[in-house]
Amino acid sequence: MSFKVTVQPAGVNFDVGPGEVILAAAIRAGVGLPYGCRDGACGSCKSRLLEGRVTHGAHQLRTLTREEEAAGWILTCCAAPQTDCVVQARTVAGAGDYPVQKMPARVASLERPAADVMLMKLQLPATVAFKYRAGQYVEFILRDGSRRSYSMANAPERLGNPPMIELHLRHMPGGKFTDHVFGAMKDKEILRMEGPLGSFFLREDNDKPIVLLASGTGFAPIKAIIEHIQDQGIERPAVLYWGARRRADLYLHDWAQEAAAALPNLRYVPVLSDAQPEDAWIGRIGFVHEAVMADLPDMSGHEVYACGVPVMVESAQRDFTSRCGLPAEAFYADSFTSEADKHGA
Repeated sequence: MSFKVTVQPAGVNFDVGPGEVILAAAIRAGVGLPYGCRDGACGSCKSRLLEGRVTHGAHQLRTLTREEEAAGWILTCCAAPQTDCVVQARTVAGAGDYPVQKMPARVASLERPAADVMLMKLQLPATVAFKYRAGQYVEFILRDGSRRSYSMANAPERLGNPPMIELHLRHMPGGKFTDHVFGAMKDKEILRMEGPLGSFFLREDNDKPIVLLASGTGFAPIKAIIEHIQDQGIERPAVLYWGARRRADLYLHDWAQEAAAALPNLRYVPVLSDAQPEDAWIGRIGFVHEAVMADLPDMSGHEVYACGVPVMVESAQRDFTSRCGLPAEAFYADSFTSEADKHGA
């Protein structure tokens, strides 16, 4: 039997099928709930259960502790209702506007701007009207049914004709998918994917200054957001902080510099955590989120969009809110959880 889930304070409701999790049903119903990985690893979907009962599927205990669960917190991405439920969660305007579609995509080009980064361009079917928000992602559906998630790195205004999406993939040695991408994959290979997914995109209902915070290939959705800002003529002040270990890891450094030069309201601050003499680096050194705090000790009037490895995202969220006055609801994140992260490796 199905159960009814009501989301407060918006007052919207939808049906959840037998054994279905709340988030999957919300996406199907076009109800925008906050989420990221859909695997119980990132915590973006953490919400309060006000009424009813759920059972949780596999998830990371650090993401939802037993104490939090006992206190009424749930992860909507892996919580299956056992009764009708009332959930307290921020609804995300626009997250459910575009239908999630499964489609084939053809590899149009593969380019390696760094030893362990691949820029992949995928041509979409001409018969599919694929719409998304800058910052969202797609999932590849592999032959064994497993999935891998990657954010679009180009704004929807730049899909082109024929339509193509750009993805940035980091090689994870031993990774089922990226070993193939960096090894045997060829142009014109057909991949199966589903999207758009995710609630990480620019909120455009205010004029607050924007902090764009990226580490590694977390730069991909940030790049799409910057293109969207440019294409829509958004004039809010914005600053991009991109953190990496070495200079070579800033794989589109020139692009970021050019974007900042072209946009009068955008500044670019690259930060290296492990610069070596051969990098000949004269820029900022250290952890990227600490560079933000040094420059912006008061973030009470800002919005932050952070994307990258979980430790960076978690540190930024904790420190920005506790030490710099950033309102918790003004921190938006997409934590790039690898398969190792998801399985606690």
